[in-house]
Amino acid sequence: MGTAPVDAGPTGADPGDVAARTGTGDTAAAERIVAIRQRIDEIDRTLIALWQERAALSQEVGVTRMASGGTRLVLSREREILERFRSELGADGTQLALLLLRAGRGPL
Repeated sequence: MGTAPVDAGPTGADPGDVAARTGTGDTAAAERIVAIRQRIDEIDRTLIALWQERAALSQEVGVTRMASGGTRLVLSREREILERFRSELGADGTQLALLLLRAGRGPL
């Protein structure tokens, strides 16, 4: 993973602007922060795409289940997902799982 020079921002920012954007005037630290943030942005794009894919798949499961005479929700499946996220990520994982479930099935 390469790093761009600190002053090579999209707006041609001067080093003072870099300090404002990174929170440090140290050039080496600012370069590292810029590189880390680029990777964070890549991860965010991937998370967003995965979120959208997961929601679409979950909605497809619900439509398929209801079209075959099944129930709208399978609570045991939702509990399984909640537990998986809670055990891996703690309380924040539970909140994340609740958001994922709502994205896939809509509000209750």
